[in-house]
Amino acid sequence: MIANLQLAAEGAQNPLLPPGPELLVGTIAFAIVFFFLAKKLLPNINKVLEERREAIEGGMEKAEAAQVEAQSVLEQYRAQLAEARHEAARLRQEATEQGAAIIAEMRAEGQRQREEIVAAGHAQIEADRKAAASALRQDVGKLATDLAGKLVGESLEDHARQSRVIDRFLDELEEKAEAAR
Repeated sequence: MIANLQLAAEGAQNPLLPPGPELLVGTIAFAIVFFFLAKKLLPNINKVLEERREAIEGGMEKAEAAQVEAQSVLEQYRAQLAEARHEAARLRQEATEQGAAIIAEMRAEGQRQREEIVAAGHAQIEADRKAAASALRQDVGKLATDLAGKLVGESLEDHARQSRVIDRFLDELEEKAEAAR
């Protein structure tokens, strides 16, 4: 019991507070560690943290600059794309107009060629008609002269007289044909 009392007497001291000499050595050790940390380690840590903060901020600034540049390039691309679309529309419009002009030109050329062909055909028909009329006139004249010579019993070979008789006869026939129309 006595031992318990002694322990109780010694135990009256707070168990959370260390004894004085231990407290003094702990405080000196803490001050040395604190001084070492404050003078050597803390500036290095602050320096590394500052460099890291600057690197992060620089990276963010670079990223923002890159984003601004990318936005600028995107806007340039969109402007070029809009310009290219506008140019393509203009070229399409020009091609359509040129196509319409070529079609109109080809139609006009075709019409002109058709008219030339028709005119040439009419001219050929007229020339053929005149040639046929002349040949027919000669044949009819010859037949009429031969027939008249047989009726009269004499040869009517005088060409000048023969031509006048034939021409007069055919002119009278033409006048009668035109009057009948």
